[in-house]
Amino acid sequence: MNQSDVVIVGAGHGGAQSALALRQNGFEGSITVIGREPEYPYERPPLSKEYFAREKTFDRLYIRPPTFWAEKDVIFRLGCEVIKVDPKAHTLRLSDGETFEYGKLVWATGGDPRRLSCSGAGLAGVHAVRTRADCDTLMAEVDAGIREVVVIGGGYIGLEAAAVLAKLGLDVTLLEALPRVLARVAGEELSAFYEKEHREHGVDLRTGVEVECLEGDGRKVTGVKLADGSVLPAEAVIVGIGIVPAVGPLIAAGAAGANGVDVDEYCRTSLPDIYAIGDCAAFACGFAGGDVMRVESVQNANDMATCVARTLCGDQQPYKAFPWFWSNQYDLKLQTAGINKDFDTTVVRGDPDTRKFSVVYLRGGRVAAIDSVNMVKDYVQGRKLVEAGAKVDVEQLADPEVPLKSLL
Repeated sequence: MNQSDVVIVGAGHGGAQSALALRQNGFEGSITVIGREPEYPYERPPLSKEYFAREKTFDRLYIRPPTFWAEKDVIFRLGCEVIKVDPKAHTLRLSDGETFEYGKLVWATGGDPRRLSCSGAGLAGVHAVRTRADCDTLMAEVDAGIREVVVIGGGYIGLEAAAVLAKLGLDVTLLEALPRVLARVAGEELSAFYEKEHREHGVDLRTGVEVECLEGDGRKVTGVKLADGSVLPAEAVIVGIGIVPAVGPLIAAGAAGANGVDVDEYCRTSLPDIYAIGDCAAFACGFAGGDVMRVESVQNANDMATCVARTLCGDQQPYKAFPWFWSNQYDLKLQTAGINKDFDTTVVRGDPDTRKFSVVYLRGGRVAAIDSVNMVKDYVQGRKLVEAGAKVDVEQLADPEVPLKSLL
């Protein structure tokens, strides 16, 4: 039987950081990382940005060069996945039929792209943007000459993909079922700004639109049929409607969880010696009023990984990392600090028409989060207001000439 003192399931950001942080904190036991993809850990955000736009080659996306892991004595089992967890025996069943024994288990599997449930969803030419293989397949179709692309979903993944495709000169239509893009993560001001930007860059962006089905020629997608009966021609379709946490084997083994797997302040699941981190882990977030939620970001995955590594090395400290996020679209850099869940007031600093502004979110009169577009100084200083939960004067907050740091 294969055996390792620590087994890390998932070779993304969280899995890589778990192994790295264990070694950095002096862990000398054996470490094995099990990854479903054939590649060593690589950065995910550039897939829908620089990699897809051909601005970065894949070898520049590695979190660490493959030789690094051998030097740190971290063993990788790539191209296979865990299909069963036995928490009593401390064993895993792998997709290749082998059994693996663990001392401690770190579950860092992230999530799988949410699929369309309508007919035609399985046609060739329907893509997610989650892995290198996803992007390579879509890039090959672009190279082969496709022109008409429909993007379903107005979240960050959909918007980033649409921006790259528009810059490549393709005919892009973006469909969002809700009344505005980014409706679940941003205020109306930011949504309106990005809708305007995409339309000015040639994207046919439509909100409040329901997809009835995808049409095809028997094998490959040819169009997207809407609820009003109209059909949009499509040589390729990108689906960016969120993820489904990849926690099936843990839940089947008895782990608590509804939306992902539940973890405590030390990232421990309800199963003995099993931790969960990153996109698949639901925790009580202090920056969202203590609500139990998943946070889908590289920052969260990395910081949770470090928390677990310290715990396993005897330095147990609760997870309280500050949440932040970013998105690149066209020549716009969005930087977000904090979590705006349940905000009751928004304050705009600057003029969106200048393409340099910030939206500050207040909850109960206190700063809960900030979105800054091409405003690095606001982002850096705004972080401190969010961390402090500062109660500020709204008029001063709205004045872009007033430095945010002066409001602390």
